[in-house]
Amino acid sequence: MEKKVITTNRKAFHDFTIFEKYDAGIVLTGTEIKSVRKSAVNLKDSFCKIEDNEIFLYKCHISPYEQGNRFNHEAERTRKLLLTKKEILKMQNKVKQNGYTIVPLELYIIKGFAKLQIGLAKGKKLHDKRDALAQKDQKREMDRASKIRY
Repeated sequence: MEKKVITTNRKAFHDFTIFEKYDAGIVLTGTEIKSVRKSAVNLKDSFCKIEDNEIFLYKCHISPYEQGNRFNHEAERTRKLLLTKKEILKMQNKVKQNGYTIVPLELYIIKGFAKLQIGLAKGKKLHDKRDALAQKDQKREMDRASKIRY
């Protein structure tokens, strides 16, 4: 089972603390999947919303396909995500009760199908971001120190 990662939302990992992850299918048109296979996707400012027990992806930029002529797609159209009803209801309850946000984390292709990994997350405060950066720097320094042999 080969998983080809197309793009990751690095900003989401910086701005949010991720608590749970879900893998969702994504409804795409013909020219969109061709652009996805060419890695012409940007998840940076995108977000997910639950409406009428369905979940949708907003502001995900998939560039128009070069050979798409008049059948090309809109770059930032709203796309439906495919999850089970049970998963959607569980996420909806957590969003309403605990104040979670649903953010897209990673877009990948597996067995020819495009999948989107979404996460239940809470926003980080400025001091949390600083702590995370400090820990990352400390880990990098420790790794460097362990590589130096005397």
